[in-house]
Amino acid sequence: MIPTKCFLTKGVGVNKDRLASFEAALRSAGIEKCNLVYVSSILPPNCKILSKEEGIKLLNAGQITYCVMARSETNEPNRLVSAAIGMAIPKDLANQYGYLSEHHGFGEIAKKSGEYAEDLAATMLATTLGVEFDSNQAWEEREEIYKASGYIFKTSHICQSAEGNKDGLWTTTIAAVVFVEDSCDTAAHKQESNAAGASKQENHK
Repeated sequence: MIPTKCFLTKGVGVNKDRLASFEAALRSAGIEKCNLVYVSSILPPNCKILSKEEGIKLLNAGQITYCVMARSETNEPNRLVSAAIGMAIPKDLANQYGYLSEHHGFGEIAKKSGEYAEDLAATMLATTLGVEFDSNQAWEEREEIYKASGYIFKTSHICQSAEGNKDGLWTTTIAAVVFVEDSCDTAAHKQESNAAGASKQENHK
Protein backbone atom coordinates (compact mmCIF):
# COMPACT_ATOMS: atom_id res chain seq x y z
CA MET A 1 0.00 0.00 0.00
CA ILE A 2 1.39 3.38 -1.05
CA PRO A 3 -0.82 6.31 0.03
CA THR A 4 -1.77 8.81 -2.68
CA LYS A 5 -3.41 11.43 -0.46
CA CYS A 6 -2.89 12.94 2.98
CA PHE A 7 -3.98 15.86 5.13
CA LEU A 8 -2.63 17.76 8.12
CA THR A 9 -4.53 18.26 11.34
CA LYS A 10 -4.00 19.20 14.98
CA GLY A 11 -5.92 19.25 18.24
CA VAL A 12 -5.86 19.78 21.99
CA GLY A 13 -7.76 18.03 24.78
CA VAL A 14 -8.17 18.47 28.55
CA ASN A 15 -9.47 15.90 31.04
CA LYS A 16 -8.74 14.51 34.50
CA ASP A 17 -7.77 11.19 32.88
CA ARG A 18 -4.74 11.00 30.63
CA LEU A 19 -6.35 8.72 28.03
CA ALA A 20 -9.54 10.77 27.93
CA SER A 21 -7.44 13.87 27.38
CA PHE A 22 -5.86 12.20 24.35
CA GLU A 23 -9.30 11.18 23.07
CA ALA A 24 -10.44 14.81 23.38
CA ALA A 25 -7.41 15.91 21.35
CA LEU A 26 -8.27 13.35 18.65
CA ARG A 27 -11.82 14.74 18.54
CA SER A 28 -10.46 18.25 18.27
CA ALA A 29 -8.38 17.09 15.29
CA GLY A 30 -11.35 15.26 13.72
CA ILE A 31 -9.76 11.79 13.64
CA GLU A 32 -11.25 10.16 16.74
CA LYS A 33 -13.39 7.61 14.86
CA CYS A 34 -10.41 5.85 13.26
CA ASN A 35 -8.14 3.05 14.45
CA LEU A 36 -4.85 4.87 14.09
CA VAL A 37 -1.62 3.14 13.10
CA TYR A 38 1.53 5.20 13.56
CA VAL A 39 4.08 5.14 10.76
CA SER A 40 7.43 6.84 10.29
CA SER A 41 8.72 9.74 8.32
CA ILE A 42 8.23 9.27 4.56
CA LEU A 43 5.93 11.35 2.34
CA PRO A 44 5.32 9.05 -0.67
CA PRO A 45 5.95 10.23 -4.24
CA ASN A 46 2.84 11.71 -5.90
CA CYS A 47 1.05 12.03 -2.56
CA LYS A 48 -1.51 14.83 -2.89
CA ILE A 49 -1.99 17.08 0.14
CA LEU A 50 -5.66 17.73 0.85
CA SER A 51 -7.28 20.28 3.13
CA LYS A 52 -8.36 19.01 6.55
CA GLU A 53 -12.01 19.30 5.50
CA GLU A 54 -11.45 17.24 2.34
CA GLY A 55 -9.45 14.60 4.18
CA ILE A 56 -11.91 14.07 7.02
CA LYS A 57 -14.68 13.36 4.49
CA LEU A 58 -12.70 10.31 3.35
CA LEU A 59 -12.55 8.76 6.84
CA ASN A 60 -14.92 6.00 7.96
CA ALA A 61 -15.71 4.84 11.48
CA GLY A 62 -13.44 2.00 12.58
CA GLN A 63 -11.15 2.41 9.58
CA ILE A 64 -7.50 1.41 9.94
CA THR A 65 -5.83 4.75 9.29
CA TYR A 66 -2.10 5.39 8.93
CA CYS A 67 -0.61 8.60 10.24
CA VAL A 68 2.56 10.32 11.37
CA MET A 69 1.72 11.82 14.76
CA ALA A 70 3.42 14.03 17.33
CA ARG A 71 1.95 14.05 20.85
CA SER A 72 2.84 16.00 23.95
CA GLU A 73 1.00 16.03 27.27
CA THR A 74 1.27 17.32 30.83
CA ASN A 75 -0.65 17.55 34.10
CA GLU A 76 1.59 20.31 35.44
CA PRO A 77 -0.30 23.61 35.77
CA ASN A 78 0.83 26.21 33.21
CA ARG A 79 3.47 23.91 31.69
CA LEU A 80 3.80 24.77 28.01
CA VAL A 81 3.57 21.74 25.70
CA SER A 82 3.52 21.47 21.94
CA ALA A 83 3.28 18.85 19.20
CA ALA A 84 4.55 19.60 15.70
CA ILE A 85 4.97 17.89 12.35
CA GLY A 86 7.45 19.23 9.81
CA MET A 87 7.13 18.55 6.09
CA ALA A 88 9.72 18.77 3.31
CA ILE A 89 8.54 18.28 -0.27
CA PRO A 90 11.01 17.63 -3.11
CA LYS A 91 10.68 19.47 -6.41
CA ASP A 92 10.36 16.16 -8.25
CA LEU A 93 7.59 14.70 -6.09
CA ALA A 94 6.51 12.48 -8.98
CA ASN A 95 9.66 10.39 -8.55
CA GLN A 96 11.21 11.42 -5.23
CA TYR A 97 9.81 10.94 -1.73
CA GLY A 98 9.67 13.70 0.86
CA TYR A 99 10.06 13.71 4.64
CA LEU A 100 7.80 14.19 7.64
CA SER A 101 9.20 14.73 11.13
CA GLU A 102 7.64 14.73 14.59
CA HIS A 103 8.63 17.02 17.45
CA HIS A 104 7.30 16.80 20.99
CA GLY A 105 8.09 20.06 22.76
CA PHE A 106 8.10 21.21 26.36
CA GLY A 107 8.52 24.84 27.36
CA GLU A 108 8.44 25.97 23.70
CA ILE A 109 6.07 28.32 21.92
CA ALA A 110 4.33 27.02 18.80
CA LYS A 111 6.58 28.94 16.40
CA LYS A 112 9.76 27.45 17.85
CA SER A 113 8.42 23.88 17.91
CA GLY A 114 7.01 24.18 14.40
CA GLU A 115 10.21 25.54 12.92
CA TYR A 116 12.25 22.86 14.69
CA ALA A 117 10.10 20.11 13.15
CA GLU A 118 10.30 21.81 9.74
CA ASP A 119 14.08 22.03 10.06
CA LEU A 120 14.30 18.31 10.88
CA ALA A 121 12.27 17.31 7.82
CA ALA A 122 14.16 19.65 5.50
CA THR A 123 17.54 18.47 6.77
CA MET A 124 16.63 14.80 6.30
CA LEU A 125 15.51 15.48 2.74
CA ALA A 126 18.58 17.60 1.99
CA THR A 127 20.97 14.86 3.13
CA THR A 128 19.07 12.31 1.02
CA LEU A 129 19.40 14.53 -2.06
CA GLY A 130 23.06 15.32 -1.43
CA VAL A 131 22.56 19.04 -0.81
CA GLU A 132 25.65 20.48 0.90
CA PHE A 133 25.13 22.72 3.92
CA ASP A 134 26.68 23.75 7.23
CA SER A 135 24.75 22.15 10.09
CA ASN A 136 25.87 24.98 12.39
CA GLN A 137 24.03 27.59 10.35
CA ALA A 138 20.72 28.97 11.61
CA TRP A 139 17.56 27.42 10.18
CA GLU A 140 16.70 30.54 8.15
CA GLU A 141 20.08 30.41 6.39
CA ARG A 142 19.87 26.69 5.67
CA GLU A 143 16.29 27.09 4.45
CA GLU A 144 17.53 29.47 1.74
CA ILE A 145 20.30 27.03 0.76
CA TYR A 146 17.84 24.13 0.54
CA LYS A 147 15.44 26.03 -1.68
CA ALA A 148 18.22 27.53 -3.82
CA SER A 149 19.52 24.01 -4.53
CA GLY A 150 16.58 23.43 -6.87
CA TYR A 151 15.84 20.05 -5.29
CA ILE A 152 13.50 21.10 -2.49
CA PHE A 153 10.21 22.68 -3.52
CA LYS A 154 8.58 23.49 -0.20
CA THR A 155 8.94 23.14 3.56
CA SER A 156 6.16 23.71 6.09
CA HIS A 157 4.86 22.63 9.48
CA ILE A 158 1.75 22.25 11.59
CA CYS A 159 1.87 22.74 15.37
CA GLN A 160 -0.50 22.65 18.33
CA SER A 161 0.60 24.20 21.62
CA ALA A 162 -1.16 24.66 24.95
CA GLU A 163 -0.54 25.54 28.58
CA GLY A 164 -1.12 22.88 31.19
CA ASN A 165 -4.51 23.20 32.87
CA LYS A 166 -4.36 25.45 35.93
CA ASP A 167 -6.15 22.82 38.04
CA GLY A 168 -3.76 20.02 37.12
CA LEU A 169 -5.96 18.23 34.60
CA TRP A 170 -4.21 16.39 31.78
CA THR A 171 -3.61 18.59 28.74
CA THR A 172 -2.72 16.79 25.49
CA THR A 173 -1.63 18.32 22.19
CA ILE A 174 -1.35 16.43 18.91
CA ALA A 175 -0.32 17.19 15.35
CA ALA A 176 -0.61 14.66 12.55
CA VAL A 177 -0.30 13.92 8.86
CA VAL A 178 -3.08 11.45 8.07
CA PHE A 179 -2.98 9.21 4.99
CA VAL A 180 -6.31 8.59 3.25
CA GLU A 181 -7.87 6.85 0.26
CA ASP A 182 -10.56 8.09 -2.12
CA SER A 183 -14.04 6.99 -1.12
CA CYS A 184 -14.29 5.11 -4.43
CA ASP A 185 -11.08 3.24 -3.60
CA THR A 186 -12.50 2.40 -0.20
CA ALA A 187 -15.74 1.18 -1.76
CA ALA A 188 -13.81 -0.98 -4.23
CA HIS A 189 -11.83 -2.47 -1.37
CA LYS A 190 -15.06 -3.28 0.46
CA GLN A 191 -16.48 -4.95 -2.64
CA GLU A 192 -13.34 -7.06 -3.00
CA SER A 193 -13.54 -8.06 0.66
CA ASN A 194 -17.22 -8.97 0.35
CA ALA A 195 -16.54 -10.99 -2.79
CA ALA A 196 -13.71 -12.85 -1.06
CA GLY A 197 -15.98 -13.58 1.90
CA ALA A 198 -18.75 -14.88 -0.35
CA SER A 199 -16.28 -17.11 -2.17
CA LYS A 200 -15.09 -18.63 1.10
CA GLN A 201 -18.67 -19.34 2.14
CA GLU A 202 -19.33 -21.10 -1.17
CA ASN A 203 -16.23 -23.24 -0.71
CA HIS A 204 -17.41 -24.33 2.73
CA LYS A 205 -20.77 -25.53 1.41
